Amino acid sequence: MAARFAILSRVLVSLRGGFVCAGFLLALGPAVAGNAPERSVSASRQFIVYGTDLRVRGVICDLAEKAKSDLLRLLDQRDQWTTPIVINAQFPQANLPEAPSAALNFSQTGFGLKLQLDLTIASDVSGPEVRRELLRAIVLELMYRRHSDVRAGTAYSSPPDWFVDGISAQPSDFEQAPVTDLLVAPVAAGKIVPLEEFLHQRPGLLEASGRALYRAYAFALVDLLVHAPDGPHRLSKFISDFAAASTDPLADLRTHFPELFGVDGNAERSWTTQVARLSVPRPYQLLGAAETERMLEATLHFKITGSTSDKTYQLREFADFPRRPKAKIVFDALTYDLNALATRANPIYRPIIFEYAKITARLAADKRNGIAARLQRLAAMRQTVAKQMRGIDDYMNWFEATKSRGPSGAFTDYLKAAEAAARPEQSRRDAISVYLDVLESQFQD
Repeated sequence: MAARFAILSRVLVSLRGGFVCAGFLLALGPAVAGNAPERSVSASRQFIVYGTDLRVRGVICDLAEKAKSDLLRLLDQRDQWTTPIVINAQFPQANLPEAPSAALNFSQTGFGLKLQLDLTIASDVSGPEVRRELLRAIVLELMYRRHSDVRAGTAYSSPPDWFVDGISAQPSDFEQAPVTDLLVAPVAAGKIVPLEEFLHQRPGLLEASGRALYRAYAFALVDLLVHAPDGPHRLSKFISDFAAASTDPLADLRTHFPELFGVDGNAERSWTTQVARLSVPRPYQLLGAAETERMLEATLHFKITGSTSDKTYQLREFADFPRRPKAKIVFDALTYDLNALATRANPIYRPIIFEYAKITARLAADKRNGIAARLQRLAAMRQTVAKQMRGIDDYMNWFEATKSRGPSGAFTDYLKAAEAAARPEQSRRDAISVYLDVLESQFQD
């Protein structure tokens, strides 16, 4: 009987210990759950953003959905994602000063493919930079959508830099204005970078000005592919084949777009023609005040064929114009050119240009009464407007330099490079690095 009682006592003690452990785990459960990383899920549920700041997570979700929507519109596709993208948004760590601003990790797990983008949200981070990295992750998901059987440990292919930079600005027509400004100089100098050389460039090694020109070239190439016959569909197939791309990007372009790059010499011809086309401003883009004045002055100089030779006149020299039928043809053409210029001119110049068009129409009808006074009045108005616009430009430059609430971002790359060159090399602050730094200082002493 005593032996049975001892066995029963041990059983009760062990059960009581188990109840105590269970109660401890139940009490600890809420605390453990409270320490779990906070996350936000985007509208399409493809993007799962982790981070401590709710506003940052919300902004990244919106930016990711907008970037994906723009890309799908460019490719004329519906949203049929298969792999979620995990985004870890964190602030800079003091013990990891050398951590990259963006790191994209792609791997095969027991449950399928895993895509994780680690973003470091520093104080100088910009929206275009985050959008570019989000697009890189979205394109990577498109690349491996039909290659879910990738073996664990297999190295993955990253989308080309030129493609990521090219699609980052494609959906907006307003993006062509800065692209045009960047491409004007190399086109005018006849120094367009050859296509094969551009495809092998590494943008991370370029300085700020070279990086901006690289993005303009990338825009031009993607725009050329999109507007090829059946461009969106073939571009989608091109993206899907990035996973098995060769080491010759020009050969891959020839395979998917043979009519543009297939024939010898045709690739370079298509490339230079496209760059030259984008270097010309679009007709519906408004001109600046200085450009409008320059084009107006050039339009008001014209030639009239005389009995022996052609002579160049200015409109204010109307008293010397020959009265012959050929002069009427010249004035009709000048009226048309002035009306066309008014549609693109700076709005402040439009009344002046329309008034010039009325004057040339009267001269075409050989009506010259009161023309001199009207031309003098228009010349005075042009001088006043030009002076006011120069004053406005000076004020805006002064305001941007002294009164702006925040930096414009125009010189961000230059400031980063100067700051990186000026400050000493930072060391890691983890335990091993600190220990090695201490040992190094002791040996130096």
